[in-house]
Amino acid sequence: MSEMNIGEFASRSRLSPKALRLYDELGLLKPVRVDDSSGYRFYVADQLEQARLVAALRQLQMPLAEIKAILALEPPAAARAVAEYWDGVESEHSARRRLAAFLVDRINGKRSIMYEVSTREMPSRSVLCLRRNVTGWGQAWDLGKEFVGILRSRPVPRVQGPAGPAFCIYWSQVSEDSDGPLEWCRPVPDDLAEQLADQFPELTLRTEPAHREGFVSLGQATQVSPAQWQLVSESLQAWAERERIRPSDLGMRINYRATDPPDETRGPDCDFAVPFEAA
Repeated sequence: MSEMNIGEFASRSRLSPKALRLYDELGLLKPVRVDDSSGYRFYVADQLEQARLVAALRQLQMPLAEIKAILALEPPAAARAVAEYWDGVESEHSARRRLAAFLVDRINGKRSIMYEVSTREMPSRSVLCLRRNVTGWGQAWDLGKEFVGILRSRPVPRVQGPAGPAFCIYWSQVSEDSDGPLEWCRPVPDDLAEQLADQFPELTLRTEPAHREGFVSLGQATQVSPAQWQLVSESLQAWAERERIRPSDLGMRINYRATDPPDETRGPDCDFAVPFEAA
């Protein structure tokens, strides 16, 4: 097959040379040959389809890491991955629309509560924690993965009942503008807490006091978008204002409950909770 230089390939694929160089560096679209002396890249016509697919997926604002993963799949699996990605985009868009409507109502003086809020009593408990400032949801998820990886490296006894699930405290908003901090926590049996803390020097042991909290159940954690988290947070605050309840300084949190019986094909169920002070 005849080769074409990067300029010709850029013209035919409608990707700029800058983009092609980036996609080469990331392993998304490698040239068939790079001249040893000049460093010039050369492509063939059979690569145009892949180039156009990359360009189209970028128009969907798909991250490059996800595009790279999709390109490695067989066509049926790749098609499913694109469909799942777009389902997530539409879900996020729907959540943003609801958040915008909520904020319009609030600006106009209407305090709406868009989720059913329940309450529960939480006992005092010992928790192993990993706390860090993070910027953006990517770093937030990375911190969660790091925390889960640490706990999976050594067995940790579970606390039974509603006080047992791991949870993540948002001490401040996490976004591209705000860096938290975020604190991942795992309750551990009180009588083993000191011993377990010695086994996990990278984690901090502390005691969370007993409290009451309002919460909203949201189902599978991986299907909840950042906009929905914000909407639930706003709704819980509106509920607290209506009930004349003052949130405590324990921090808003997400509780992650493993399915019962365990199901590795889906993520944990979650709820968003706000602790509040006793009347």
